[in-house]
Amino acid sequence: MLKRNNKKEQILIILSLLAITFFVSPLFILGDNAHIRVHDNLDSNLAWYKVLAESGQITGSVNAAIPQIINGNLSRNAFGTEFSLIVWLYAIFPTMVAYAISQTITRFTAFFGMYLLLKTHFLKDKEWIAINIGTALAFAFTPFWPSGMLSTLGMPLALWAFLNIRTGDRSWKNYFVLTILPFYSSIVLGFFFFLSAMGLFWLSDLIRGKGWNFRFLLSIAYMTIMFLLVEYRLIYSLLFDDDPNSRDEYFHARLSVARSIRLTYKNFVYGHHHAATIHTFIILPVMLIALFIILMRKRWKQEKAFMFLFLLNFLLSAWYAFWFYKGWLPLTERFHFLDTFNFARYHFLRPLIIYLLFAMSLKIISSYLKNWRRVGLILVIAQILIVSFCNEEILFRNKPTVKEFYAVEQFNNIKEYIGIPQDEYRVASIGIHPAIAQYNGFYTLDTYNNFYPLSYKYQFREIIEKELAKNKTIRTYFDEWGGRCYIFTAELGKHYMFKKNSKKRLKKLELNIEPFKEMGGKYLFSAVPIDNASENNLRLEKTFESKNSAWKIYLYKAI
Repeated sequence: MLKRNNKKEQILIILSLLAITFFVSPLFILGDNAHIRVHDNLDSNLAWYKVLAESGQITGSVNAAIPQIINGNLSRNAFGTEFSLIVWLYAIFPTMVAYAISQTITRFTAFFGMYLLLKTHFLKDKEWIAINIGTALAFAFTPFWPSGMLSTLGMPLALWAFLNIRTGDRSWKNYFVLTILPFYSSIVLGFFFFLSAMGLFWLSDLIRGKGWNFRFLLSIAYMTIMFLLVEYRLIYSLLFDDDPNSRDEYFHARLSVARSIRLTYKNFVYGHHHAATIHTFIILPVMLIALFIILMRKRWKQEKAFMFLFLLNFLLSAWYAFWFYKGWLPLTERFHFLDTFNFARYHFLRPLIIYLLFAMSLKIISSYLKNWRRVGLILVIAQILIVSFCNEEILFRNKPTVKEFYAVEQFNNIKEYIGIPQDEYRVASIGIHPAIAQYNGFYTLDTYNNFYPLSYKYQFREIIEKELAKNKTIRTYFDEWGGRCYIFTAELGKHYMFKKNSKKRLKKLELNIEPFKEMGGKYLFSAVPIDNASENNLRLEKTFESKNSAWKIYLYKAI
């Protein structure tokens, strides 16, 4: 029986690895013709990696700047640490090769992490092999935020190592995991919240009389120190950079109680795009059935791990929603870091928790209901099929391909038409993301970054102040966040993807071109025609199109 189970396990693992290989294969096969996520990906991170690599500042000092963006006012520290493997992937390989390798690393690690966690600590018996492996495969297919790397999908592997250490396992493998994960994940995009949760877990053990367990405590401290060393640029910026930056005006507390409650249930049912779980149609009903069985049979003491995780899952949704509750305002005014650091991200723990609950729910249903074991396997397969349809090639099939988005050929034509070295003039974009110009080597006055000097934000605001005055939505968006330092217009609003088939035109544009010119601005790349260009001291130089581009670019010169 043992041999048969081991062979079954090996076959299922091999099939899962083949499935993951097939899942990521479009990225390798299609390359620049692949469809991938635009938001917080093509519009930012992928361009940042290229700009950083070409700046020569990958290992620059903490006081270095990136000259290509916002007149050299962007700190090198805004682009993260050189100790992150993802930075070197994009420095060594072409963009889509690096992206494909990163996706492959993350999804294989996610699979093995969840598989080991379930097998070792939650569903230990051999009879649950199929559920363990199926749940791990579904977890590996979830549409994680690409530049977050293993920030969420690496949590199961980290939890596996911590639980091993907690129970006295001294294997080098546990410490290897805790050492290597900080080099391919982010403390602010996941592991700050995970490690603080581990700290609370250790404290609860102590309070419940399970002893000090110094080995467990020191392992938490060790991984925290590793992250602090890897993320030294972030630590420096937080502790030693006193210059006001754009995050100092971030204002998050604005929701009423009613809207916070609605957001709680929305997040609980649908999740969040930065920590997507795709749990609504299969996992959530399964969890509720398992909860019903436990309550009806009064088995909450026997299934206390499930009950705890189910409650925690809901509380994390509530925490996420109520972080935006306006009742926080007195505290945020007193303690400024509550605005500048996004504590709502504790909900990034939910992918880990939800897929643990999924496996545990299937075990509960199969154990308490007769003839439901086969149904449990069907449900696992159904969840795998659902998340497989969240493959980026399917999910973003109506978006531009990578080649169409960055439009290298088209922007090279623009560069050749201008005929001046790119570092001798500045540009900005209307109706398209400035990341496109940045990716193509242009020096931009506009940008999308996590933080940049507040003084620059005020300087840039002068260009668009008349447009902001006409539209409350973009005014609030810019003034109370400003991460997107864009040429916003009242007519276009918060839209920056006007493709070449768009019929949109700017008819009443009001820009202050003098501040633009004073900052070195010479050209505007607009995705839509500007009918009153002359009133804004702009002259249409030429229109650029390409079959390999999603855009029609109207090149305007400031006069």
